[in-house]
Amino acid sequence: MKKLILPLLLSLAVFTSKPRLEKGNYYYKDATGRKLSVPAGRVIEIVPASMAEEEKTRFKPTPVPQ
Repeated sequence: MKKLILPLLLSLAVFTSKPRLEKGNYYYKDATGRKLSVPAGRVIEIVPASMAEEEKTRFKPTPVPQ
């Protein structure tokens, strides 16, 4: 059982979806499986989804009374 843990963890790390840099763009798959790209100049940091924080909005929208 213990001998299977290391290969399992290594294969999990290899098969996860990571952004690839090709011709000045980062290509990746989103949560629904669609292939998307982002220009490399717009990327500041690449963080695993498990470490990403929710965006904090500066202003909260208020409903308009009708």
